[in-house]
Amino acid sequence: MPTEDAHSTRQPIRSFRNDPADFLPEALGGFVASHPDAEWHDSGFIARRSPVVTLAGDPAVSVISGGGSGHEPMHAGFLGAGMLSAVCPGLMFTSPNAVQITEATRWADQGAGVLHVVKNYTGDVMNFTVARQAVEDVDTRVVLVDDDVATDPAVHADDATGDDGDSEGPGRRGTGATIIVEKVAGAAAHRGDSLDDVARIGQWVADNSRSMAVALAPGHLPTSGRDTFDLNEGAMEVGVGIHGERGVSREGVARADTIVDRLLSAVTEALAIGTAEGAAGTGSRDEVICLVNGLGGTTPLELSLVYGSALRWLADHGITVRRGIVGTLVTSVNMAGVSLTLTRATDEVVDLLDATTDAPAWPRVLGTEAEYAPASMSFDDDMPTSGGTNEWLSGVVERVKGATDDLTELDRLAGDGDFGTNMDAAFGEVSVPVKGDDAEVLQALSHRLFIRAGGTSGAVLGTLFRELAAAMRGDTADADATPAQRLATGLTRAHEAITELGGAKQGDNTLVDALIPAAEAVNGAAKNAPDDMEGALAAGYSAAEKGALSTREMVAKKGRASYLGDASKGVVDPGAIVVAWIFGGSGKVSDFTS
Repeated sequence: MPTEDAHSTRQPIRSFRNDPADFLPEALGGFVASHPDAEWHDSGFIARRSPVVTLAGDPAVSVISGGGSGHEPMHAGFLGAGMLSAVCPGLMFTSPNAVQITEATRWADQGAGVLHVVKNYTGDVMNFTVARQAVEDVDTRVVLVDDDVATDPAVHADDATGDDGDSEGPGRRGTGATIIVEKVAGAAAHRGDSLDDVARIGQWVADNSRSMAVALAPGHLPTSGRDTFDLNEGAMEVGVGIHGERGVSREGVARADTIVDRLLSAVTEALAIGTAEGAAGTGSRDEVICLVNGLGGTTPLELSLVYGSALRWLADHGITVRRGIVGTLVTSVNMAGVSLTLTRATDEVVDLLDATTDAPAWPRVLGTEAEYAPASMSFDDDMPTSGGTNEWLSGVVERVKGATDDLTELDRLAGDGDFGTNMDAAFGEVSVPVKGDDAEVLQALSHRLFIRAGGTSGAVLGTLFRELAAAMRGDTADADATPAQRLATGLTRAHEAITELGGAKQGDNTLVDALIPAAEAVNGAAKNAPDDMEGALAAGYSAAEKGALSTREMVAKKGRASYLGDASKGVVDPGAIVVAWIFGGSGKVSDFTS
């Protein structure tokens, strides 16, 4: 089976590809095959298969666009009724050539004219201009999108762009606002507007949009196998472009709220929106469309978090979001970054934005006016507040609280890396020392594990603490049993319940490998010295510690670590460590790993 030439690039390959020279033709062919209204024209453009007509069935203005590949789903993903009629894909981060655009323009003309939506990059502007000069027999107009405030010489004088405020360079780049222009112009054409009117509304949207982006990691080019720029860990690039360009400043990574403030402060200043009076409710509030766009390597959860932060910021600055768009729509291959775009909203623009389109990449549902609040869960999970200090269980909580990061790292090596996070969710906010008798505290901790800790760990450890609480309360133990005897009963019932719950047995490389030996040891200690709770705990810890250490050489058969097979060997199960800490220990993971 052929393999990638290890010497073909200077960096590890992180892209799916065959021959790099065939990457774009093969990728574009796959796109066309997956899009029922797309067909490839061998003069270099993708066009709709279906007629370009208005809602009334008359020939419509055709809206076409294009640019370098690597920004997908822009532009090809926005091909469809109510949006784009044809798109011209260039090479990676390279403008399409004038011949591609010329042929696409001739094809697109249905007799109502053709609108070019052009991003303000020198190559794009030149090649679309040459194409229009070559099709003088076709009625054409152009909308120039130049929304990126990071390269506005009037805003960033003497910065990394090299502009001095009087520069006659290209100025603001065309970035995220491009798709809003394409959507509004495409909807206007579909409803039957004339070429001049489609161009007018499209240019108004472009002129009233501003964007800025930030990246936490560069993109990786599948054609060359190289990163688009170098960025040290812990740094972020502010003001990046969609062609993988470096930004206007390199700064330390900040909180999401700080990044949003950095971007939106520049965007709103450039648009001259947001007033103290509006924020105070004593003046009119500006209305906008807000686009939170992922640059290719940012997860949907992160984009949603940024959107929530943006909504808070805009509300605080007297700005109302009429429509919200959140998604990975204008990319720089797989750059881990985000761009924020604001567009002034009018009723007409909002109506056109809401209009139906068949373009597969356009979001089917847009956000509407809404107040933002974190989606926090609320449960009655308070710890007991009366009674004396519980030394035993205070120690358990302290040990777990102090080791959540190390537990997460251990779980990352042989699982999914969420164990310590779940323990922090359950134990992190518990104040020590804890108060209350054993049964009360164990029941409260069980409840917190069930409702705060996710995954297997919450269910299993919640069950363990629940059974211990029931036994210490006397529900499942003899009424005259001592605390040591009740602990023994609770541990036995716990391992039986956990085995029934998930099927784990001793030897499966789970916390059961520490729990069963501990239960046996505590049972023996309680029989020999029923009144010696400290002795029972010591016996439990010694047995649980040995059981936990035994998991190092086991292959996991239950839990998510079981998916890793032999890769789970050599790592102590973190749940088994927590079981040992119920009885004692230092609270240091290194005791089990060194």
